Amino acid sequence: MAIEDVTTLLRNPEAAQTVIGILKQRFADKVQTGEAFRAQHAHTTTYLPAQLPDAVFFAESADDVKAVVKACAAHKVPVIPFGTGSSLEGQVNAPEGGISIDFSRMNRVLAVNAEDLDCTVEPGITREELNAYLRDTGLFFPIDPGANASIGGMASTRASGTNAVRYGTMKDVVLAVTAVTADGEEITTASRARKSSAGYDLTRLFVGAEGTLGVITSVTLKLAGIPEKIAGGVSSFDTLEDACNAVIMTIQMGIPVARIELLDALQVKACNAYSGLDFPETPLLLLEFHGSEQAVAMQSEQFAGIAAECGGSEFVWTANAEERNRLWKARHNAYWAGRALKPEYEGFSTDVCVPISRLADCVRETQDDIAEQGILAPVVGHAGDGNFHLLVLFDKDKPGEIEKIEAFTVRLAERAIAMGGTSTGEHGVGQGKKRVVGKELGSAVAMMRAIKQALDPDNIFNPGKIF
Repeated sequence: MAIEDVTTLLRNPEAAQTVIGILKQRFADKVQTGEAFRAQHAHTTTYLPAQLPDAVFFAESADDVKAVVKACAAHKVPVIPFGTGSSLEGQVNAPEGGISIDFSRMNRVLAVNAEDLDCTVEPGITREELNAYLRDTGLFFPIDPGANASIGGMASTRASGTNAVRYGTMKDVVLAVTAVTADGEEITTASRARKSSAGYDLTRLFVGAEGTLGVITSVTLKLAGIPEKIAGGVSSFDTLEDACNAVIMTIQMGIPVARIELLDALQVKACNAYSGLDFPETPLLLLEFHGSEQAVAMQSEQFAGIAAECGGSEFVWTANAEERNRLWKARHNAYWAGRALKPEYEGFSTDVCVPISRLADCVRETQDDIAEQGILAPVVGHAGDGNFHLLVLFDKDKPGEIEKIEAFTVRLAERAIAMGGTSTGEHGVGQGKKRVVGKELGSAVAMMRAIKQALDPDNIFNPGKIF
């Protein structure tokens, strides 16, 4: 992540005003140009500076989106999709200005096929809204990134989260999308079938594209059955390496854990203070098991044995929903708990992901780097798939501090890449990780550029992101 990657690109204010005029004439107050609206749709959850669009369009249908894209394409004005704004790498910034398409009004469930365990939704629906809608069907949407993100945004950033170790990530659960392309027309990338060998996998092309190839207007998702029994629990460890080794053994033994989250001592301290918990302030594993009553009990016993072998405390688990929800609420509030450690500091969240066998090595080397640099950065991770996050806290007014932090994040990314991992497990690239994506993908970036040029020759779709 680096401020210098947030460059202001060439703007065409005359063309933007022409498009705004066209859209206002047809759609009236669906188009907003007030600074407050524009600022709200360019905010970032990091220290990266905001870059405002020229206008915000509140889409209510796929036809609305097609009209916006056609007008923007005719005048070569950028289009920036906006879900809830929870992205972490500057994906919603508008470095060339343009029209931000807000999808909050496109939040309908279009179809639920309970027998096939799938549904089709508009991109603006959030995961919590979707699961509330599905509750009576006995099904749920399992991908849980923590934030109440929109489904379209989650697809666009290839998001995952706490359940990824069992249920996969967005690339695993998206069956198809519809998307408006550069000619202003809508395409469907696939059917609802669970497999197909019909040509290129266009669905995977749009999942993770961060809005750079087109604008998603619907998403067809795999669903899962609500488990008969859910149990969760915690175990504390003397060292972070011991906790990581317990994770590795759990995964390698094939225990079908649904969630296995890692918190370092500093993050536990933060969560205790923020959420009123009383865990020992040492590295902690927070787990959840899904299945039948017998299966959940057996899995909990198996993990208890692993925890003991790795020097962990007694594994305390419960099937009580209220107690479980309290634990997971604390986990989901880890970002705000971390910020509360130094409320006067700036903070940003970054992540990497490595093969599970290298998790302990990567975390250990990262913690050594944190100690050497004197950085305040609690660690929390979706450890079951080798993914961990750091909330880096720093004084942006201290001379040289931003440069030190940015150098640290580059080393973190390079460390993960060297271990066969990735610089971004689930945050996407956006603007924040542009400088390291080339180190990870090498010459493949040239092919990504070629795809972008072929599908979006005028570079109107979310310019300044990924490359």
